[in-house]
Amino acid sequence: MEIEDLDYVLVPVGILVLLIYHVWLLYTIIRHPSSTVIGLNAQSRYQWTLFMMSDPMKNGVLAVQTIRNNIMASTLLATTAITLSSLIGVFASNETETKLVFGNKTSPNSSIKRLFISLCFLVAFLCNMQSIRYYAHVSFLINTPALNGKKDFIEYVAKTLNRGSYSWSLGLRAFYTSIPLVLWIYGPIPMFICSCFTSFILYFLDTTTQITRDLHTKSFREKESTEEEDASA
Repeated sequence: MEIEDLDYVLVPVGILVLLIYHVWLLYTIIRHPSSTVIGLNAQSRYQWTLFMMSDPMKNGVLAVQTIRNNIMASTLLATTAITLSSLIGVFASNETETKLVFGNKTSPNSSIKRLFISLCFLVAFLCNMQSIRYYAHVSFLINTPALNGKKDFIEYVAKTLNRGSYSWSLGLRAFYTSIPLVLWIYGPIPMFICSCFTSFILYFLDTTTQITRDLHTKSFREKESTEEEDASA
């Protein structure tokens, strides 16, 4: 294979590796949520919302402070994403054709590389802004007194909170995806290696062990038994 052809082989394969992994992750979250960290966190947030709204007068301050911390985290990521995207735009207007190492000696597609990197940061910005929108909405709803028979309203608040967390996770995924694309500037080989390594690391970050699932299930059972004892009393 000619060195000039590496961009046309390794880069699509690296993107395909990331795509296949995230398709598998999405399928696992939908079909087997308890085997993923995202699924377990969604169930935990649902239980947390039920607990906070069971007594909004007592837990209201704690709930708002917790949501405020999430808003601050999303704001930081959104600010970072739009700043990096703006810097890439400034450099793109003044930068000449760069040279690559570990691959092509010239850079015929440098503008395409900058475009993909900028798109990643813009997606991260939009996802984090959407996350802030959901969190701000939940901060108003979670202090609403939930009367008996209003479990559907509590479920709506929990779903809105999970949507904010999903948006935050998507924004963080965009940051993860930008790492191989940044290394693409230095050549297709670093980009391909980083894509495989990133997928490998994300697998261990996204999946749960048996110990984690057992602890999570045990905590839910203890909470359910406590609620049943309180109801019987």
